[in-house]
Amino acid sequence: MAIGFLDELINVPGEWLRAEGPESDIVISSRIRLARNFSGFFFSNILEGEARRQLIEMVREAIAKTSLLKESEFFYNDKLTAVDNEFLVERHLISREHAREKRERAVCLMKDEIISLMILEEDHMRIQMLQSGFKLKEVWGTMDTLDSQLEKSLPYAFHPEFGYLTACPTNVGTGIRISSMLHLPALVMIKQLSKVLQALQKMNLAARGMYGEGTQATGNFFQISNQITLGLDELDIVDSLEKVIRQIIGHEREARQALLKSRKFRLQDQIGRALGILKNSYIISSNETMTLLSMARLGLDLSLIGGMNTRMLNELFLLIQPSHLQRIAKRTLSAKERDIRRAELVRERLKSVELA
Repeated sequence: MAIGFLDELINVPGEWLRAEGPESDIVISSRIRLARNFSGFFFSNILEGEARRQLIEMVREAIAKTSLLKESEFFYNDKLTAVDNEFLVERHLISREHAREKRERAVCLMKDEIISLMILEEDHMRIQMLQSGFKLKEVWGTMDTLDSQLEKSLPYAFHPEFGYLTACPTNVGTGIRISSMLHLPALVMIKQLSKVLQALQKMNLAARGMYGEGTQATGNFFQISNQITLGLDELDIVDSLEKVIRQIIGHEREARQALLKSRKFRLQDQIGRALGILKNSYIISSNETMTLLSMARLGLDLSLIGGMNTRMLNELFLLIQPSHLQRIAKRTLSAKERDIRRAELVRERLKSVELA
């Protein structure tokens, strides 16, 4: 079951890279995650044996009663290989921590990849909704409905004063983490991104890499998220982050226009060189590919290259990842083999792309 379901996913881009929705040239995705724990169970880090299995089955039964999860697939960890887990991490469906956990755990996935549930990660359950484009309020509306449906069947651990109880104190209260993934190459190029990041810190917001906490920014992708979960209701947190994201979008657009106005030829040269390397390499690392594809995406957004749409280009950001390459090859690949396969895949996908 797991193999067939995951093989189907390889043929479509992840929800976060579909290039749909408002501001999708800059805002790659909107994500909301809720941390929930259940009364009557220890937190996940000290929960063991039969209690873990009981919790998993309790969640599975609740999912079966939830209308928004009717078309979902449920997987136990012993049905997923290391490559399967890394594949789901690359698609932003589970965390690295969940993928590496050796004790009993499970994951629930929707085929459209908009909704996923991690069971027994840091918290008993983490509910995630992920959509392309700038849709924070829309995502929260659906998430609120899903959370209410699940709460009818699950004994959420809730305190009248502190709100939802979580394994990490930084999530207590609403248990909500809201983030948008932004592509900000122009701000990086004009060396203004550091000012933006400093301002975010002062507002108690976090900026992380493509794969969240503990990861470095690659391909000029940055996840901007809230850090405060206590003392505000969920919609207030959504509104606050949305205002900040809109300001960053404005700064990135201004930076792109400034590049076009003051150094168009240099910009065209950088994009052309990036495209040339991508189309003519025979061995290439994932980090280098991400950096070069970021320049190609900027060129596409500014109509400086043609022959491909944004969604097709976005697919490459997923397909070049290690587990995706191995799933396409249907076997384990060494690091060198992955670098060769990656170059081959990129050459094939970009063969019709040219400078405008």
